[in-house]
Amino acid sequence: MIQVSETAKTKVISLMTEEGFDANKDFVRVGVKSGGCSGLSYELNFDNQVGETDKLFEDNDVRIIVDKKSFLYLVGTILEYSGGLNGKGFVFNNPNAQRTCGCGESFSL
Repeated sequence: MIQVSETAKTKVISLMTEEGFDANKDFVRVGVKSGGCSGLSYELNFDNQVGETDKLFEDNDVRIIVDKKSFLYLVGTILEYSGGLNGKGFVFNNPNAQRTCGCGESFSL
């Protein structure tokens, strides 16, 4: 399961609306890909299609889909949002990550 903080929920819904997606029926697609300074990096997009191997979650009124491979790396992750003058944007608090880079956009196991 992936959890969504209140601040991330607010930002996700705002961005989905700006990009023409409906937060009540469309999804946030969260994934992992090779790359980044620590070996793996996070992906975050909006989508309205669910693949047959995708896992679907809903937390804090945000619908999330994750492909089967990425799910193994993301179990227990909390999606947060940090704004303000020194804000980083979306932050993945991943309990499975052994090491993360300074920007928080990549990790290794």
